[in-house]
Amino acid sequence: MTIKPNSVEGRDIAYQMHPNVNLRKYERDGGLVIESGEGIYVTDNNGKRYIEGLAGLWSVALGFGEKRLSDVAKAQMDKLPYYHTFSYKTHGPSVDLAELLIKLAPVPMSKVHFTSSGSEANDLACKMVWYRSNALGKKDKKKIIGRVKGYHGVTIAAGSITGLPRNHESFDLPLDRMIHTSCPSYDHFAKEGESEAQFTARILQDLEDLIEREGADTIAAFWGEPVMGAGGVMVPPDGYWEGVQKILKKHDILLVADEVICGFGRTGTMFACERFNIEPDVLVLSKQISSSYMPLSAILMNDNFYQPIADESDRLGVFGHGYTASGHPVATAVGLENVKIIMERNLVANAKALEEQFLGRLKDLAAHPLAVSSRGVGLLGALELKPFDDGQPGDAAAAAQVACEEEGLIVRNIGEALCFCPPMIITSEQVDDLFDCVARALERVAAARA
Repeated sequence: MTIKPNSVEGRDIAYQMHPNVNLRKYERDGGLVIESGEGIYVTDNNGKRYIEGLAGLWSVALGFGEKRLSDVAKAQMDKLPYYHTFSYKTHGPSVDLAELLIKLAPVPMSKVHFTSSGSEANDLACKMVWYRSNALGKKDKKKIIGRVKGYHGVTIAAGSITGLPRNHESFDLPLDRMIHTSCPSYDHFAKEGESEAQFTARILQDLEDLIEREGADTIAAFWGEPVMGAGGVMVPPDGYWEGVQKILKKHDILLVADEVICGFGRTGTMFACERFNIEPDVLVLSKQISSSYMPLSAILMNDNFYQPIADESDRLGVFGHGYTASGHPVATAVGLENVKIIMERNLVANAKALEEQFLGRLKDLAAHPLAVSSRGVGLLGALELKPFDDGQPGDAAAAAQVACEEEGLIVRNIGEALCFCPPMIITSEQVDDLFDCVARALERVAAARA
């Protein structure tokens, strides 16, 4: 299709640089223009409607067009469109949301600090880990353990904790104080003949060995998503998180749980930490905190984490960090209303109730000749496809993603997996509609390769 220079598509190519794309390919082919959204659906500028099978970017819990959120945003814009939380200033919406988050936290937490994205939140949490080590006089206890396939954002520190090569290559990342341990995906990294229990024991030993090599007195924190999202929806095996926490406590290493994707009901509990019995020192939240209607993220920290930082700020005279939009009144007002709606409409229970159907449909699709396996928890899942014999890595999932779009479904391909994370308002009938689209898409790919 020829793209007219004065069209939205043409002007987009001319003036806008996009994230997470091959920029030269984008210059040639352009992108899909989404014009409106309602419920679990979005509509492009040609009038074609799609099921948004990834909730935007793992984030639109309430779906599109939730009027209560737009009403709250307008009311707050009219009352106080912006103020900051610097220099001993505050405002009601940030206080209200912080209070609610502390009450909802899966383990006792002391304070909340707001930022605008998961990347920012993880980056600041990393800075605070280093600040805390200095406050305690542990000048060498600065290394951070991330995991292969883990994803924590794309800022310099968060991108370094991330364990994905695409986020490191040509950016001069990771930083040298960031180290990585094994990915807890049995499907991808088990050795031939290895049971799940044997795999779990081996990767936990990998963690122990890494700490011994580096020296526990040089390692400050371990970062982990309860369920890995952007690495391809990697669900940990039984006993993994129990084992990780035992090792970290033994070596006095902090645990930062990144629930940017998992939080606010995605895994069938309000926080995935509850589902996997994780007791973090720091909890990082974003995405579904506001259904991404406004940029918002939050760092929750326990008192053991907070108190040395407060003491150090007192010694120095200031906590020398801040973002212009930290605790933005419109963002926090929308976030507060969003979380209230999640609770009022029992959307956490909805995710749990639909889990069996959601994962069952995925499992059925795994029997397709083009597929290998499926995995997931709650309303978060992935379908692993067979690589094409005559193609490059990732080609099978890329072809299936395009076919899904042709069938009216937007999903994300990661490696050889199709990943799914629909809005949490999805119904049982719509779950079937979603996976019916996938089934037709797989048949399209199979026919094209016949």
